[in-house]
Amino acid sequence: MEVNVERIRLTIIMLIKPSATIRQNYNEIADLCRATSEPVFLTKNGEGDIVVMDIESFTRREKMLRLREELLAVEEDRIAGRIGVTPDELDGYIEGIINEAEHAAV
Repeated sequence: MEVNVERIRLTIIMLIKPSATIRQNYNEIADLCRATSEPVFLTKNGEGDIVVMDIESFTRREKMLRLREELLAVEEDRIAGRIGVTPDELDGYIEGIINEAEHAAV
């Protein structure tokens, strides 16, 4: 297996700024977040305080985390021997719900 060392290095690099920077240079921090698509770690008195990232990167990260959670749940079900439903069974189930909703509305 070949390891992409450069990608690993990029992942490890953290953008760290003092917290005063966001008050004094909001646009600079926002531009840095958008340009790198990476979070910027802000410190207060030399200690980690908050993390700032652009909304597009945050949304992408949240989607990725939700997908990982779903995949993990499916894998746990598979390992535990739980069986899901076939597409035909799912289709029938959804049609049943729709029919019930239509009849209840009449």
